[in-house]
Amino acid sequence: MSQILRFGAVTLSPAERLLQVDGHPVALGARAFDVLLALVDRRDRVVSKNELLDLAWPGLVVEENNLSVQISALRKVLGQGAIATVTGRGYRLTLPSADEAAPAPLPPDAGGRIVRRLAAIVVADVVGWARLVGRDAAGAVLAWKAARAELLEPTVPRWGGRLIELTPEHVLVEFGSAVDALGWALDLQSRLASRREALPASALRMRIGLAVDDVIVDDGKLVGEGVHVATGLHQLAGHDEVLVTDRVSDLCGRHLAADYSVLGERLLRHIARPVQVLRVQWRAPEANADANANPDVDVDRAPGRAGPGGPAAVAAGRGDQPHRQWERRPSVAVLPLRAHDTAADSYFGDGVAGEIINALSASRSLFVIAHNTTMRFRDQQVDAADVAAELGVRYVLAGAVSRAGNALRIDVELFQPPAAASIWRAQFKGSDADVFAFQEAIARDVAGAIDPRVQEAEIERVSSRPTERFDAYDLVLRGQVGLYDFGQPGFDAAGDGLRRAIVLDPNYAQAHAYLAIWHNFRVGEGRSSEASEDARQAFELAMRAVQLDPRDAFVLSVAGHLLSFLKKRFAEAMDLFDQALALNPSCAAAWARSATTLAYLGRGDEALERVRNASRLSPYDRLGFTFDTTRGTASFVCGRYAEAVGWLGKARRANPQYKASLRLLVAAQALAGDLAEAQALAQELVETEPGFSVSAFGAWYPLQPPHLGRLLDALRRAGVPD
Repeated sequence: MSQILRFGAVTLSPAERLLQVDGHPVALGARAFDVLLALVDRRDRVVSKNELLDLAWPGLVVEENNLSVQISALRKVLGQGAIATVTGRGYRLTLPSADEAAPAPLPPDAGGRIVRRLAAIVVADVVGWARLVGRDAAGAVLAWKAARAELLEPTVPRWGGRLIELTPEHVLVEFGSAVDALGWALDLQSRLASRREALPASALRMRIGLAVDDVIVDDGKLVGEGVHVATGLHQLAGHDEVLVTDRVSDLCGRHLAADYSVLGERLLRHIARPVQVLRVQWRAPEANADANANPDVDVDRAPGRAGPGGPAAVAAGRGDQPHRQWERRPSVAVLPLRAHDTAADSYFGDGVAGEIINALSASRSLFVIAHNTTMRFRDQQVDAADVAAELGVRYVLAGAVSRAGNALRIDVELFQPPAAASIWRAQFKGSDADVFAFQEAIARDVAGAIDPRVQEAEIERVSSRPTERFDAYDLVLRGQVGLYDFGQPGFDAAGDGLRRAIVLDPNYAQAHAYLAIWHNFRVGEGRSSEASEDARQAFELAMRAVQLDPRDAFVLSVAGHLLSFLKKRFAEAMDLFDQALALNPSCAAAWARSATTLAYLGRGDEALERVRNASRLSPYDRLGFTFDTTRGTASFVCGRYAEAVGWLGKARRANPQYKASLRLLVAAQALAGDLAEAQALAQELVETEPGFSVSAFGAWYPLQPPHLGRLLDALRRAGVPD
């Protein structure tokens, strides 16, 4: 700014840093002059205190009273009315220049009425600003000054926005249009990416959150849930990301050439309801070519898309970010257990919490907050909803330790905020004679119980949501419902959903594993007209899942089961099960599936012990009917046929459509001496599985001799066609 500016009797020469009042030079301190320049440059709006501190004391941490001193000094020179204080917001220069009208006053409340308006709110900051300043204060300040002067302040008004605050640690902008707000945010990320590529020394990165809501205007300041939502989204965002709500995507979807990735629901601080979150990026150039053929997509709203600020530059600048595993997993915080008695018990409670965190961390289905993070809530009476919002988690585990003599009792509850009631609770009793063994046992049992309970809650959470809002994780959750119900429409829909999940996220190991189970059920349940092709796909998907995540115990257990069931490679299968249980001793699926393989091998008592572990860890598992089928198989190979009938009958009552239990039940009834019941069940088997024959079944079923021969003979005795 090199021109001379006149404000009535005041003349300002920024280049020479001279101030004159009534034609006389006035001495002004350097900081006061910087504050005045900042107000002059931004005389069309209110400038926040934080922004003025950043402009006049760049890169420094100073007390707010330093700014008050400089404002007071300026008012003494310019007049008390020259700088207006806007309560709760900052300051505004009120002197009109010689060629400008006086600044418009902020709209007053009409007759005390609360002023509301619909607004698109953008909240952003520079990622790691404090770290950048600590590493190179001068470089960080120069980079921010350049970004502010070239990429932020000039572009906001061009997109129809209004700057409310502009500091490296808090950018707040209001737009009247969600399309303009999102366009500006994406354009800013594009220009930042291009700038980093051209000037690596100016490698600032920003994260941005955007929400649309009805806001209250309080003396020019925006108040309302939308500001909290935008702030929460910005805090969730990673480097170079723009996160929005589903409402923003609905408003902008047809008007901007952008791609939306559904991240699922998140619980944000100060917001009582879960918020659906999406990540937005400019569409890749090849996708834009397709969009040009669609008149409903306004590709040209992406400014400079053929130049340095367009989506091509973004794609080149951001690179392919690795998929953040936590985004598709429910997050859990385990609070230190409260001690009702001695201080020593509080350390025991801390130890139990730490053990539970370690055990839960072995599950690739959960994202668990670190122990040192949750320890700050120790000895505090906190609300689960507040903890969830502060840590950004969906589930909170809390509990207490109490004692009576040497006896210890642990009570734990799992909460799913914002609901106040717990969704699961349990009590554990033990002795302090072997405290460490007690801790490990509790941690193992809690971890085993929480995993399936969280999955149930997650399935309930997505059950009523429109499918177009589903991300890969949501599709896998929905797929599990039809996968085990075996009803034709639901089962087929599960396969479609799991395939769609893999398209959305080709690196999602559990999506591959569940689709492998789906194909395997088509083989094992006689649902496939091309069993060999389904078997091939099941095996390849399971092996691909192991390649994608060889440390996922669930994935390893699926691969082990298919090695056993489809390939009869039992030693390799048991090796995978051992790996799974070494990674996660609380994995009920690994215990149960390894029990099935042991039953095939005729090691019935070992199988029963393993399936007991699975049931203890997950007593209400939706796959309980398969646990009971394995128990029945194990009892069968042990020659305890009446016991086998009991377990297989229980499995069938839990899931009448599961044919694996029906086939074995026919044979067990025949060998237990109830031939009439066996024949009736055999007739039902033939009716529900037309074309079933004993010889064809015996050709592929993995049960090993002599047990297989005994099973096949019993099926023939019951009247099943040979």
